[in-house]
Amino acid sequence: MMAANAFGEYLKRRRIALGRTLRAFCQEQGFDHGNYSRMERGVLAPPHKEEKLAEYAGALGIARGSDEWIEFCDLASVARGEIPKDLVSDEAILGRLPVLFQTLRDSGADSDKLDELVEKIRRS
Repeated sequence: MMAANAFGEYLKRRRIALGRTLRAFCQEQGFDHGNYSRMERGVLAPPHKEEKLAEYAGALGIARGSDEWIEFCDLASVARGEIPKDLVSDEAILGRLPVLFQTLRDSGADSDKLDELVEKIRRS
């Protein structure tokens, strides 16, 4: 549930930064406010279709190809329990994922250890 909440919190932060209430935002954009509210609360998973994600991103002022777009799509993938498509389609990365998964399991998933691992990866 935490991953879905991270995506939902991101949606909500972006909408609020635009100065829009949930109902006003959804009405202006033509979104179903019930479904959008469920996504913001992490009750409903983000859509799988990139076109729908792009529609939400555009309404939030997120440009395709930007760092915000990548973060938005990554959060959506994780909220759905998926590995981002661009990583799955890269054979070199895909072949190394099992090692990464095992390393994460072996680290004990302790927050400090995970932070250390992330920092090591960034420095490499």
